[in-house]
Amino acid sequence: MKITQTQLEQVNDRMQALIRSNSFYGKKLEAAGMTEVHTPEEFAKLPFSEKKDLRDAYPLGLMAVPEEEVVRIHSSSGTTGTPVIIPYTAKDVDDWAIQFKRCYETAGITKKDRIQITPGYGLWTAGIGFQNGAEKLGAMVIPMGPGNTEKQLQMMMDMESTVLCSTSSYALLLAEEIGKRGIRDKIHLKKGVIGSERWSQKMRDRISGELGIELYDIYGLTEIYGPGIGISCKENCGMHYWNDYIYLEIIDPVTGENLPDGEIGEIVITTLVKQGAPLIRYRTHDLSRIIPGTCACGSKFPRIDIIMGRTDDMMKIKGVNVFPSQIEEILSTFDEISSEYQIRISHLDGKDTMRIYVESTGDVDFADLSRRIAEQVKSRIGFTPIVKVVEVGVLPRSTKKTARVIDERFN
Repeated sequence: MKITQTQLEQVNDRMQALIRSNSFYGKKLEAAGMTEVHTPEEFAKLPFSEKKDLRDAYPLGLMAVPEEEVVRIHSSSGTTGTPVIIPYTAKDVDDWAIQFKRCYETAGITKKDRIQITPGYGLWTAGIGFQNGAEKLGAMVIPMGPGNTEKQLQMMMDMESTVLCSTSSYALLLAEEIGKRGIRDKIHLKKGVIGSERWSQKMRDRISGELGIELYDIYGLTEIYGPGIGISCKENCGMHYWNDYIYLEIIDPVTGENLPDGEIGEIVITTLVKQGAPLIRYRTHDLSRIIPGTCACGSKFPRIDIIMGRTDDMMKIKGVNVFPSQIEEILSTFDEISSEYQIRISHLDGKDTMRIYVESTGDVDFADLSRRIAEQVKSRIGFTPIVKVVEVGVLPRSTKKTARVIDERFN
């Protein structure tokens, strides 16, 4: 999907703002001798920005406006390394709310809904992003934040919440708790807006089935605004993104070259109107593809597929490159196991070992199931893992994101 003339003009405007402010990225553009672009081909030669650049700009080197225009900062949710600080102007906050309102509307959510928000508030963009969008929509917000499942369920029943906003991990935990307590008939949820982590079709089916709700994937990242820059629609065929606020490319993660629509690669995003910290060609490391053609829902906004993984998810085990999504795909073919799994990689006696933990009910032969899963992994990936089957509910649940891959080789 080529950049339009209007989008090029917006990019030039943001580049000039970065250069005028003498910001970290403005200096990078000047050093590259690129201060404006006139064609899609020139745009494609602009240097990428990476998370390392953003960390190097800590704390406020990304700021492209006078400090008195900054009304808020947010920080990425990563737990390692120097944090990334993103400043927002009042217009940025409002633009983000407009995009999030569109997300709710795309999911068929209205001002008559009661929206229970479980992601975290604070420096992370999630909770407050969901809230700003809901308030812009005019819906009632129940701003719970994460954890305290007892209170979450009590408020869900008493307030008759109709929309759940959460990570897929916490949605599953809530679904399981509702089932255990036998309170499904007291829950009024109709829709779930789910984000922050990749999740399997099996997990989606479990949450949707156990809660009896429609599920919508929401997309976003702190560096770009936060969640709300894209969402799936009722057709459940990819996520619409707001191309009047962002320009999205798909590149080959190795060569950096643009890929044709329909091919899977790394998402690269340019903000078109962001003031506080505009980003040009930011490499997200998320893997997806642009879906060609128009959606049956009638929306004019373009689509990307669901997030299929990350370029930095790759694990090297016994000389073989493995992505968690490959293991997930194999596990999805076994009806006997739940959606939950955990991969642990360790280095024992001079060699790498992969252990895969899965959950199943007590009415299957655990040893036979372990053997069959191990055989499937061996035939698809090339080495035999150790597979451990445990009872449903044994693997950890999370109120935030679930750690599914634990590499103990570097601990």
